[in-house]
Amino acid sequence: MSTVLFDTPGPKARMRHRIYAVLGILVVAALIAFVIYRFIDSGQFSGRKWEWLQYSQVQSDLATAVLATVKAFALGAVLAIVFGAVFAAGRLSDHAWVRGFCTFIVEFFRAIPLLILMFLFYYGLPTLGVDTSPLFAVVLGLTLYNGSVLAEVFRAGIQSLPKGQSEAAYALGMRKTQVMFTVLLPQALRAMLPTIISQLVVLLKDTALGFLVTYPELLYYARYIGSQGDFGRPIVPSTIVAAAIYIAMCLLLTALATYLERRNRRSKKHIDTGAKDAADLTAAATGGLRGGPF
Repeated sequence: MSTVLFDTPGPKARMRHRIYAVLGILVVAALIAFVIYRFIDSGQFSGRKWEWLQYSQVQSDLATAVLATVKAFALGAVLAIVFGAVFAAGRLSDHAWVRGFCTFIVEFFRAIPLLILMFLFYYGLPTLGVDTSPLFAVVLGLTLYNGSVLAEVFRAGIQSLPKGQSEAAYALGMRKTQVMFTVLLPQALRAMLPTIISQLVVLLKDTALGFLVTYPELLYYARYIGSQGDFGRPIVPSTIVAAAIYIAMCLLLTALATYLERRNRRSKKHIDTGAKDAADLTAAATGGLRGGPF
């Protein structure tokens, strides 16, 4: 179907697209094959490089590192969702000073790289006499950065709801706070659930930055194992194992998002937000919508 920005390709254009796709696949496959060949040639797949996986102590420590990653993710995810919900409601407040304060906090922490936040909390707070820990720095950084992003996602979801939702609530005598947290926010969360989980996938991967502040998560342990001379310094094998674990966890979250989206579409309580999909609302959130209808 032709649109203002897109014309339906003809037979020759479709043929060119297929050729480009095949060439692209071949180039990517060649690069992957070259990398695998170099790994084999340098002995990265030799038995000595992988024998560390046979030791029960290593397996136990690896499981502990995975649990540390999950712990940081779980704490960061819960706090980020709460942070995002509160500040999304604040950005839609009728009071200008509340709206301005919440806007400043959201834009401020959304603009600072996550790694800098972790460094500030881990190395900066002790200079002010505040005791901290690697877990505290990682979770607080994840909360503030991802919570700011989720605040924009929630705000876009709330603004996408039909105005009749809030008008009906006000007609029943509800106050603004009751309307926001009882009527609007639960519906926005339901509509934005796949997008929220997609952001949580980003949060899960961001936990890998914790190794830079000595938090003993999965990547930290993979680096430790890779530096052990007793195992032939298997930095590549340990990184491959860590990457496989991260991929598995991210795929589980993605599968959960897909399941929830399908269930939401089948639900009779689903509210049609008028957006084509969650990606449209995410684009609206990251595009920096200002103000709100409430």
